[in-house]
Amino acid sequence: MFALTPDLLLRAYAVGIFPMAESAEDAEVFWVDPEQRGILPLDGFHLPRRLKRTLRSGFFEIRCDTAFEEVVRACAESTEDRPKTWINDEIVRLYLALFRRGCAHSVEAWRGNELLGGLYGVRLRAAFFGESMFSRTTDASKVALAHLVARLKLGGFRLLDTQFVTSHLEQFGAVEISRSDYHARLTEALTADAHFPADFGGDALSVLQSSTLTS
Repeated sequence: MFALTPDLLLRAYAVGIFPMAESAEDAEVFWVDPEQRGILPLDGFHLPRRLKRTLRSGFFEIRCDTAFEEVVRACAESTEDRPKTWINDEIVRLYLALFRRGCAHSVEAWRGNELLGGLYGVRLRAAFFGESMFSRTTDASKVALAHLVARLKLGGFRLLDTQFVTSHLEQFGAVEISRSDYHARLTEALTADAHFPADFGGDALSVLQSSTLTS
């Protein structure tokens, strides 16, 4: 098996495919190009009222890119609710390399010195490809997702790819689109520039509420 490189990985994202492993213990990876692709429309993000209250409370401190490897490895851990994950050592190696290039980011939910949840993904022009998230306490990953969306909106991103749609993501407005529709949206996003405001110091809730439905 030939070694995957960060350059090859970015080229794969640019044509709409991404890598996965059968399990964290499997040494190999394979390419995925789903017929139905999950996306989370940035202008259609749905903010549940309970999450809105949590954001307003300031219970979590949100940081970006301060514990990228820890976030990836936490996403790779098996849990009672998720006994099997698709993130193996090769995946960890590749995304750490992308992070060092500035092409991958983490959004982290902290309480004091304890990392309680977060997510990570890949940035390419005006597209952001969400990879995985984890939570060690109620709402931690949801708050991280809300802050990710706020940053993407501020940064001028046009596509938030979730790869698949889960019940967890559906509550925020994630939808499935066809492969051809996804490729058209991806092509459009790759023609535009965007920036990831990791050190955003403003009010994420106000950004989200500017064009977000609550329930």
